[in-house]
Amino acid sequence: MDFLQEYDFHLPDEQIAKFPLENRDESRLLVVNIGQSKFWEAPLFRDILALVRPGDVFVYNETKVSARRVYLQVESGRIHESIFLESLDPSDRSWLCILKNRAKLKLGEKLFPVGFENYQFSYQGPKEELSILFSESPISDSDFGIFGNIPIPPYLKRNVTEEDKVRYQTIFANRSGSVAAPTAGLHFTEELKENVLKNGAEFVPVELQIGYGTFRPLTPEQWETKTLHREKYFVSESTASKLNGARKEGRRIIAVGTTTLRVLETVFDSQLKKYKVGSSQTDIFLSPGDNIQSVQGLITNFHLPKSSLLLLVSAFANTKLVLDAYQYALQNRFRFYSYGDSMFLFQK
Repeated sequence: MDFLQEYDFHLPDEQIAKFPLENRDESRLLVVNIGQSKFWEAPLFRDILALVRPGDVFVYNETKVSARRVYLQVESGRIHESIFLESLDPSDRSWLCILKNRAKLKLGEKLFPVGFENYQFSYQGPKEELSILFSESPISDSDFGIFGNIPIPPYLKRNVTEEDKVRYQTIFANRSGSVAAPTAGLHFTEELKENVLKNGAEFVPVELQIGYGTFRPLTPEQWETKTLHREKYFVSESTASKLNGARKEGRRIIAVGTTTLRVLETVFDSQLKKYKVGSSQTDIFLSPGDNIQSVQGLITNFHLPKSSLLLLVSAFANTKLVLDAYQYALQNRFRFYSYGDSMFLFQK
């Protein structure tokens, strides 16, 4: 797509982080001072401590990745890999899924998780590029924990490991429902969090249930309509109150991750200059030219070429500065994507 050529770049396969580092806070850190249009290497993520100011508010996404990659088997023995995206009814029996090889399925055909025949699903047909599966009984997050796997990103091109069950969750993970991790939070350890607090900053939560659309390429329709896939969010009264107090006092609000920034920009009232309490869905698409007012800082990873996340980061800073920083990262062999290295961008 020509409109995204500026945001394309060649990423050598060896710079895609296939596994996490031994220690979360030892990823490399590229610091980007937007106001001064310059960047430098920190070099470790835990060195962000030197950039923390008393009064800073770090806003994190407390979502937890659910074990929603399920290998389903039909009576003949054929296996269909699936990812359960969201429940379509209050009883949690009808589910919208990514379902591989669905063309081989007949309407009403029975499937069960491999090794767990006591759970039964039936194929209810397609819904655009997705599929609907109906469960004989309600399915909860604890059920996925029994027969499902953590849906690590497709670009890792490997099977999930025991290590992923721990390392593909942030230390903030609390509320289940996502099929991808808010990866900027993966760099924090409990010790680093405590040290940030000792520096006089604070942490407050929001929630965005991350869908699999975060890994999909942008379409011309999304670009034209300025909308993305819809994701559920929640901002509590306590969080909104703390953010409004911090803004009134001129303190920095720092989004830990692009998913957090999407929530904050959704609930920020630009007229009243206030954050609203809310529980709804957002399809907000932030790209260069948008005036992001809800935060003064952003912690993020290095994202896919031509992705909505790269466009969001470019909107927060500016395109040239971000792309120059990415070129530095590429030339200096930074690690990219979910288990990769990090950036801290701030406006002042």
